[in-house]
Amino acid sequence: MDVRRTAVVKLAVSDEQRDALHRTADQYLYCAKRTADYCWSNTSYTECKTNKRQVRDALYPELREETDLQAQLVQAAIRRAVEAVKACVGRWKKGQRVSCPTFTAETLDYDTRSATFFRNKVSLATVEGRVEPSFVLPADSPTPYEQYVLSEDYEFRESTLRYDAATDEFYLHISTRRCESDGDDAEGSADTGHPDQTVLGIDLGVTSLAVSSTGRFWQGDDYDHWCREFEKRRGEMQQCGTQASHNALLRLGKREEAWCKQYIHTVANELVTEAVEHDCDVIAFEDLTDIRERLPHANWHHIWAFRRLFEYVSYKAPERSISVEQVEPAHTSQRCSRTDCGFTHEDNRHGERFECQKCGYEVNADYNGAKNIGLRYARKRTHRLRSSPTSGSGDAPVDVRVNGGTLNGESHRPIAGD
Repeated sequence: MDVRRTAVVKLAVSDEQRDALHRTADQYLYCAKRTADYCWSNTSYTECKTNKRQVRDALYPELREETDLQAQLVQAAIRRAVEAVKACVGRWKKGQRVSCPTFTAETLDYDTRSATFFRNKVSLATVEGRVEPSFVLPADSPTPYEQYVLSEDYEFRESTLRYDAATDEFYLHISTRRCESDGDDAEGSADTGHPDQTVLGIDLGVTSLAVSSTGRFWQGDDYDHWCREFEKRRGEMQQCGTQASHNALLRLGKREEAWCKQYIHTVANELVTEAVEHDCDVIAFEDLTDIRERLPHANWHHIWAFRRLFEYVSYKAPERSISVEQVEPAHTSQRCSRTDCGFTHEDNRHGERFECQKCGYEVNADYNGAKNIGLRYARKRTHRLRSSPTSGSGDAPVDVRVNGGTLNGESHRPIAGD
């Protein structure tokens, strides 16, 4: 199992280093734009070029001649652009409206050859040669940089240099990975499943940000409220049209982003704790692909929260020896989660309530969906689903340990069975 960690470090740069990094970013973005234009086709997605090796072979010599970038940075810019085009092609195939990717944010990808780390500074390749800005580290120790980048348990993967225009600062996002051996995997048991493992299913929604198959709800009321408040304040500032209001708008955006990230971090921590307390080995989410189409009433901040939550849980869970997986979400909201029924019909769901038209099983719709998500993964791997403890619900087949039950629609807490 891979455990990945990212340490964000602020850089102390001199005026000369700042200029060099800005010029490097300009040429890096130029390479990315040239690559995207080369790969893109307005006629058909089949004519778009998405083979990284072929694109690199075609453009690399030209871009090296046209810029002063180090070879690794040119190749990194090409890879970024090809990946962006490939993502657009994937959406185009599904009938979504897309356009050629553009690159405006000053971000650069560094690998082990273009970035060298020391204890208190980093050496970065630029168009002016190497620069060595120092780290601005917090006084509290150990810092994430010390825990992950300097640790012998983690290996450096890559880093991304980001320029924050609002604060006029450069930050380095350093990605690391720790590999943990799994004896079962070494014996090839991953293909046959782990019948002793237990799955926690997670459903994502608009009314409830997340619901677990154990019956725990993370409501999105506070999140929605503060997103609306931030949006209201932005509107008021935009009406002023002054430079001062523009600067205040940038500061507000930073505060909003920090607040939202902290909120989702808290939910992710509680979700992982829920899995630990119920002895779960796997957390199963629905596949987030096309979630905007599946939840047409969701606002942009909901979609952002769903993706961030999955990202944070995927980041935190392996530390507790819990893997995170995704399953196909089709019909999980319409299927009866009682494993002795499984009847699927669109009339089963009525808003926030679920009532099976075949067996009469009534439960909160999001909780029903969470159980179905866990069950879908459990059946494929012969795992057991962890559900809310109830009695007499008939939800437990031989290979899936489900205790089933109902939820009180008012409190959203698991209660005893019928």
